[in-house]
Amino acid sequence: MNDSGDQTAAAEPERLPLYHDDPALRRRRGCSGLVGVLIFAAASGGIAGLIGGRIAGLVAAAVVGLPLLYVVLFNVRRRIWLEGGTVLVRTWRTRRIDLVQAERIDLLVTDVRGTRTVGLLINAGRRGKTVKIDLAIYSGAGGRELGVVALRKLANALMNNTDANGMVFAELLVAQLKAEARGGGVAERPLYRLASAAPSGKLAQRFTMEAVSRFVATLD
Repeated sequence: MNDSGDQTAAAEPERLPLYHDDPALRRRRGCSGLVGVLIFAAASGGIAGLIGGRIAGLVAAAVVGLPLLYVVLFNVRRRIWLEGGTVLVRTWRTRRIDLVQAERIDLLVTDVRGTRTVGLLINAGRRGKTVKIDLAIYSGAGGRELGVVALRKLANALMNNTDANGMVFAELLVAQLKAEARGGGVAERPLYRLASAAPSGKLAQRFTMEAVSRFVATLD
């Protein structure tokens, strides 16, 4: 019986977090988000109240505040893991997206107040299932990157995707791992170079598989 239990446990894939978990930072962001919601809702309600009275003010505060509150709580609850070749995304419920069966993969660089986030945009093609996996966050000459083990497992899963040419993105992640292994600075890492190459002044820049393939071909 012990042998059977050991085999069952060994067969279960390891669940790796694909997010930067900092409870203190998460609480601060949640609190600042709630404060921002209250300020916007109060300001909107106050203006509407001056014009249309108390009822109009309360309605305006609710119309403005509730959607913003939903967004804040959504981001606070969001967690993402890799389990074998499957990505698990938890918000109000848990969704499962198979990386091997994904129909399209793009690389997305977002720029918010000088902080650039490099992520993979995975489209499973079924019922519009899409997930964004943040690979690295850079600000100036420094930043935070996904751990070595998570990058390696993610690359392994992408290598098995033929529909969206996942091999190209796997090669990008392997190049990132090699750069880290060499001990080079952040500026030498492929993800940082891609983040720096994105045009300034654009909130989001999408790099298609073809663009990533051309970039990977220039790497050592």
